[in-house]
This record gives sequence, C-alpha cells and structure tokens, in this order.
Amino acid sequence: MPRRVSLPGANELFRPTVGSHEPQSVEVPQQSKAHRARKTSQDATSRGKHAGSGRVRHDEKITVYVSTEELIALETARLTMRSQGINADRGRIVRASVAMALADFEENGEDSALAHLLTTD
Repeated sequence: MPRRVSLPGANELFRPTVGSHEPQSVEVPQQSKAHRARKTSQDATSRGKHAGSGRVRHDEKITVYVSTEELIALETARLTMRSQGINADRGRIVRASVAMALADFEENGEDSALAHLLTTD
C-alpha cells in the first residue's frame, strides 16, 4: 500500500520570513465575490477602453521573452501581491500591465510612459 505524504500548504510555504523567525498572521479583509466582481467591473469602467481582461479563457496567444531579472521582478511582484491577499498569475499581471500601458498611451500619446520607454532605447 503506497504511503501518502503530508505536505505543507501554500500559506506555510509562502509566509513572510523577513524580520522575525516567528510567522506573522496577515489579516485580509474578507469580501463577498459579488462585491469583488462589482469593484472589478467599476475599476475596469473607470480605466476606460483598455482594461485587463482578467481571468477568462482567451482566444489569442503571444510569446514574450524576458530577461532573468525581468522574470524575477515579475515573480517577486506576484508573490508580494499574494502575501497581500491578491492571487494573480503571471498572465493576469502582464495583461493588466499591457492594459494600463495602452490606456496611458491612448490618453497621453507621445508623453506616455510607454512612448518614453520605447524612444529612450
């Protein structure tokens, strides 16, 4: 009979370790799914036409190559958000970032952060 091994949960694996050796409990305010959905739709409406599509099935796919430093920064941001109670995978973070960059470009044109980044290289 195979023996089942008990593994620690995600909360134990990804708990903050900076500062003290004792785990600190992070209290995240609990909101209903309806409240979160309402807030998300309001935020998307206020951001305008280019809102991140969130967690839905997508029809199109692109491949993006990033440096090791960029990938580590993305993972660090994802884990930081996770410690704050925001569960988002890399795809959602990238889609939200693209939506923000496009909205800024549409609003500010040549003065947008995206245009400045692309013209300085």
